[in-house]
Amino acid sequence: MTHSVQLMLLTGKYVPTPAPPSLLDALRSVQVTVASEGASGFQLTFALGKRSAVTREMLPLGMLDPQTRIIVTAVVGGMPHVLMDGLITRQDQACGSSPGSSTLTVTGQDISIVMDREEKLQPHPGLTPHLTVMELCVGYLRYGIVPLAVPPLLPVLPTPVQTPPLQCGTDLAYIKNLAARVGYVFYIDSGPLPGANIAYWGPEVRAGVPQPALTVDSDAATNVESLSFGYDGLSRTTYSIGITEPTTKISFSVPVPDVSPLRPPLAVRPAPAFQEKPLPDLTGRSLPEILLMGLGETARSSDVVTGQGRLDVLRYGHVLSARRLVGVRGAGLAYDGLWYVRSVTHEIKRGEYKQSFSLTREGLVSNTPVVIP
Repeated sequence: MTHSVQLMLLTGKYVPTPAPPSLLDALRSVQVTVASEGASGFQLTFALGKRSAVTREMLPLGMLDPQTRIIVTAVVGGMPHVLMDGLITRQDQACGSSPGSSTLTVTGQDISIVMDREEKLQPHPGLTPHLTVMELCVGYLRYGIVPLAVPPLLPVLPTPVQTPPLQCGTDLAYIKNLAARVGYVFYIDSGPLPGANIAYWGPEVRAGVPQPALTVDSDAATNVESLSFGYDGLSRTTYSIGITEPTTKISFSVPVPDVSPLRPPLAVRPAPAFQEKPLPDLTGRSLPEILLMGLGETARSSDVVTGQGRLDVLRYGHVLSARRLVGVRGAGLAYDGLWYVRSVTHEIKRGEYKQSFSLTREGLVSNTPVVIP
């Protein structure tokens, strides 16, 4: 348990600076959502008044205009956590009927949005997918974006006789397409310092030191407000690859192996597959790409057991982070153990810091008998 929570806000165009005290005084609430899939985003709500500095100075001068960069950092127990680095995309003002009831709400997306601005039509000759990702990310160093690209598990090498890969679209769309082709993910992780960002392109990381356990139904040790679980027995899917024998022209399907070198299992009893489907859109893909995409699709469909919950950071004593492992205690043998944190929503008000979160894994009964308290 901790009793200390502070909020730091930086604003600016390319290099944000600490927000003026008058802006922090007007700040009513902060909501930040970080997810392993899709764009992460934020929403800041400020109080407005006819004589407030926000109304008289900051709005006219464009300090909260769309495309303004915002960095939100929470300091919990003396440890800083960069919750969001992004750009404002929308501004909404609500005029109240009584003094002090008017508000300004700014909404934005994480810093990956700067990679989604310009449509391009350009080739990338002689480069493997991970080197292409690193080349594209170099153009965004001014935003503190540093690439971390993991080579595919199976080599995907260009050949001189092949037509060079052609990018049709924005850098962000092309990088995500390259990730999907080899069963990888792409996201930008804010931090570890304000203004720094890691552009991760690689397998979904389900290893490492877990975060402190979420504890339920344990009297004084309970540190979550709510936690529930669900098991969808119909969503697990196995995929197959269609192959045509060149001599006899006989077609048959080969199932993608039910293994996951991209990420280690978290459960002893994985859910059985309910559906079987052929891999889509295999035209023009090499055999390594087909195998990697199949492994990635199989791994994604395996997350049929989920958890939803809410906690008070002051009671939990830590900031729960998305895209990492966390332990669960007190829920029973079937649902205790390690989970992958799929998404987290931070909700911060004066004197209050709550988090809503979603968890996932591939089955019941953890393969780890003990979790970190």
